Amino acid sequence: MNQSPKYNCLINDKPIWVFDNLCTVDETSTIFKGLEISAFKRNEVARPDTAQFRHWAVSLSEEQIRGLAVYQRAILQISHTTGKQYRAYRGYVNYASYGDMLFTHTDCLPEADELTVLVFLCPEWNIEWGGETLFYNEDDDCEFACTPKPGRTVIFHGAIKHVGRPPNRICYTSRYTLAFKLELA
Repeated sequence: MNQSPKYNCLINDKPIWVFDNLCTVDETSTIFKGLEISAFKRNEVARPDTAQFRHWAVSLSEEQIRGLAVYQRAILQISHTTGKQYRAYRGYVNYASYGDMLFTHTDCLPEADELTVLVFLCPEWNIEWGGETLFYNEDDDCEFACTPKPGRTVIFHGAIKHVGRPPNRICYTSRYTLAFKLELA
C-alpha cells in the first residue's frame, strides 16, 4: 500500500499527511456502531494545566489496536512514506459533542520521532457541523485545518500543536476520533 496523500504540509518542518482511503466507509460505520455502546470515561487530559477539564475517551488494548485494519494500513503507509517502522504504544477513541471544551496540545516532545494517527469515525459529516482538527505553528497561528470526513485519516508528527474542535450546536451526532500514538519500532 503506497498511496498519495490527498493533502500534505509541513508545520515547523514537521509533516502532516491526510488520506481519504485508509479506512473504508463500511469500517467507519461498523466501528461507530460499536462506539455508541462503549464505556467512555471522562479522564482524558490535554495538558497538565488543563487537568480540571477532562474529556471523554475509551482506551484500546494492544490486541484491539493490532486487530484494526485501518491501523495495519496506516502502519504500511507510514513505512512507505517515511522509510521507517513505527508501532503503536497507545490507542484510544476521543468523544466530543457540542459544548465540550478541548484544548490545544502536543503529543510528544519536539525532539521525539513520534507520529500520531487520527481516524475520523463518523459515518457522515456535514461541513456546517464544524469539528475540524486544527494545527498550529510555533507562533500559535493555525496553518492547517482537517475536516472530519468519514474515514479520513490524518498522520502527523506528534510535536505539532493541534486541537480537535467540538461540533457546532446543530450537530446531533457524536464526533469520534480514533487515535494511535506511534514510536519507532
